[in-house]
Amino acid sequence: MLPERGPDGRATGLARVLGHRTAWTPVGDGEFFCPGCGGDRNYQRLTGRRRFTVLGVPVLPRGEAGPVVECGACRRHFGTDALDHPTTTRFSGMLRDAVHTVALAVLSAGGTCARTSLETAAVAVRAAGFPDCTREQLAALVSALAADTGRLHGAPCPPGLAIELHEALDPLAPYLAPVGRESILLQGARIALADGPYTPAEREVLATVGAALTLRADEVTRLLAAARTPS
Repeated sequence: MLPERGPDGRATGLARVLGHRTAWTPVGDGEFFCPGCGGDRNYQRLTGRRRFTVLGVPVLPRGEAGPVVECGACRRHFGTDALDHPTTTRFSGMLRDAVHTVALAVLSAGGTCARTSLETAAVAVRAAGFPDCTREQLAALVSALAADTGRLHGAPCPPGLAIELHEALDPLAPYLAPVGRESILLQGARIALADGPYTPAEREVLATVGAALTLRADEVTRLLAAARTPS
């Protein structure tokens, strides 16, 4: 039953006498991406106890409330699933690591690690957040990767590399707009094409990248074809 309200919308009668109040208790804090503010903010994790009130005085318990997350800036309350969204800082790190992992995977699949491929990869990795990345560093990492796994350059994408790609891309994909997911795949495609047409191994790695980014197989095919067309 809705409380009786006057012309000004305020509660009248019993609604002014009877009500409920929640007493919140902090149980943790940290930093999160606030859905209300649209940016990184401090938060408190709260649990509460509801009480029935008479004339604003708590008299009877009505059970527990929460837990909720309270933004330190706007003071709005959100469900604890708000903590699943990465902060801006964390998201930037995830994106940087994803581009780096894709670049290494494509270079490893390419076989020759040509200068043009290394430079294209280095440009992408620097733009993603590793400003000091060089061709020489990437070449050394690809060689170390091959030595560690015993994999020959240009060989098909092994399970271990596919797992690494999924570990880097799976957590990121839900927070990327479609154009963002496509952009990561296209960066990998440009690295592969820098020294000539796709090799079967490069196509396999790029298909794995597309799957990890939740792109459909037909979308991956379209994007790989588009990357071959000069803009």
